[in-house]
Amino acid sequence: MTNEKQKTNKRSLFSRLIEGLFDQNPILVQLLGTCPTLATSTSAKNGIGMGLSATAVLILSNLLISLLRKFIPKQVRIAAYIVIISGFVTAIELLIKAFLPSLDASLGLFIPLIVVNCIILARAEAYASKNPPLDSMLDGLFMGLGFTFALGVLGAVRELIGNGTIWEIDVSAGVYPGISFFTQPAGAFVTLGVIIAVVNAVKAFISKRKEGNR
Repeated sequence: MTNEKQKTNKRSLFSRLIEGLFDQNPILVQLLGTCPTLATSTSAKNGIGMGLSATAVLILSNLLISLLRKFIPKQVRIAAYIVIISGFVTAIELLIKAFLPSLDASLGLFIPLIVVNCIILARAEAYASKNPPLDSMLDGLFMGLGFTFALGVLGAVRELIGNGTIWEIDVSAGVYPGISFFTQPAGAFVTLGVIIAVVNAVKAFISKRKEGNR
């Protein structure tokens, strides 16, 4: 019986991970947090750095909001959520300034602007305020990983096509000059649109295969 429960829990965790990465990805499916997505995904390093920062805030804020969910009056819940989120954002920002100054210089104002990232507030309102602490932390983790995955892929594609580099390492042996269009905001829109189209096509193909096997 215990083994069956463990297997069920593992399946549940795996399905939630897939949901965060693909089925309910905050960027590729829900189109949330588009502003920081387009602005900070100029490289894989910046994208993953921003994604992990937001993931840390998601996990911690979801945990605290879940713990306090029965004590926060409904009339002031949004204001209370923002205060909690801003406290964790400030802590993450100070840690990045102290230990990752180059990342801090690259991301600039977008780290403190995590406070108003609609992904974090949406998960606080839709999930953490209605579920127990552990589940809320896992929700923050999986949604954060989905956010990080999308930012990392978008940043890597833009960096590769725009500069011929990956993680600031030249992979073109100096042969490919890069297309500067993809390092600019318009290039970010085009790249994101193509990635979303590819993800939708893959999901449709998998869905057809599943229907065909029934």
